[in-house]
Amino acid sequence: MDRCIVLVDAGYLLGAAASLLAGEPSRSRITVDHTALIQGLRERAESDTQQPLLRIYWFDGAPDRVPQPEHRRLRVMPRVTVRLGALTRSDGRWAQKGVDAAMHAELTELARNRACSDVVLVTGDGDLLPGMMAAKEHGVAVHLWAVQAADGDYNQSEDLVAEADERRVLDRTWITKAVRAKEYTGVCAPQPVPRPEIAAILSAPLPESSLAATAERTAPPAPHPAAGPGQNGTEERVPAPKGVPTPKDLAALRAPGTQPAQPPASATLRWSSDKGWVDRPTAEPPEAASMPTLAQLTTAEQRWADREEDITTVGGDPYEVGQVFARRWVERLGDQGQLPKLSGMYPRIPHRVDGELLRYAARFGLLAHKDDQIDERDRYAIRAGFWREIGVRTGVEHTPVGD
Repeated sequence: MDRCIVLVDAGYLLGAAASLLAGEPSRSRITVDHTALIQGLRERAESDTQQPLLRIYWFDGAPDRVPQPEHRRLRVMPRVTVRLGALTRSDGRWAQKGVDAAMHAELTELARNRACSDVVLVTGDGDLLPGMMAAKEHGVAVHLWAVQAADGDYNQSEDLVAEADERRVLDRTWITKAVRAKEYTGVCAPQPVPRPEIAAILSAPLPESSLAATAERTAPPAPHPAAGPGQNGTEERVPAPKGVPTPKDLAALRAPGTQPAQPPASATLRWSSDKGWVDRPTAEPPEAASMPTLAQLTTAEQRWADREEDITTVGGDPYEVGQVFARRWVERLGDQGQLPKLSGMYPRIPHRVDGELLRYAARFGLLAHKDDQIDERDRYAIRAGFWREIGVRTGVEHTPVGD
């Protein structure tokens, strides 16, 4: 087939671009216009090979192979296919697993099936040498592209360079058409842009039940009265009442053949809220408990359309995800009288709606583990986006507490 295919090792391309523009290979130091980058790759490939493009394969790593926002944007672009390997953390550094093997398999399969006459490899890893040699044996012309190295030397395997049919260097001028270095802030990762909506959530006062529970926990323990002499003449102690049911307690409530025990009147449940771990009363206020969930408001046809929109247009930014969820919830809400009630609960989202919101965000990989901890800042941004959209719909501006 007289057409070309581009195989991109994203870790190499963006890491080398970061080294060139920012002085270190951390991808967090650069911003990438993926639309311009894909267009630049296509134009350069068609120009170099004199063949029309069949497809661009984008190989990258992701935690648990869950597509990140950039992968979601890339995989819906025309003529782009995303292949994900694992991204693991070892000794404080991220490392891709399975990306080279996937590129090797794709390259040899395309060459064996004569799917193209020319293949462009954007990589520097010598592990791809056997695949390159196999492609040549099947009559495919192999073009090897490098990113200009920061120190003026090669950042590719010399064996790859020697085996390639053609070689080209993507210089600084070409790279900067789609990639920019972020302004250095003294840390590897840029400081997040402050949003007043997130500040409002962070500064929200704890509910009265939480304050009372905190005071109870910090009070000195009171002596427990004895229950009387035991069977052996020893005094038995009455166990202290537990304010928070344990998983064992909850399991006992559902055990078959047992009487469902009633939790203490003062029992409270713990939940991960906007302000960390706080105490929430077991029963929510009636107006909060009556709030319908998005699932209850959504028809089967709307559910399909939502999924289509998530795949094709929603990038996955946490703030954007919260806005999209709130927009759908408001548009499908039959009783618009619920909106003023919801605004009055700011910045607390009703528990059922909040849980559904975070489960929706999980589709975009936003709740994946980062540095072995869940990124709470994403949670703040998701909820802030939700309240921003509610404020737009109700005309109520939610301002930071204390302003």
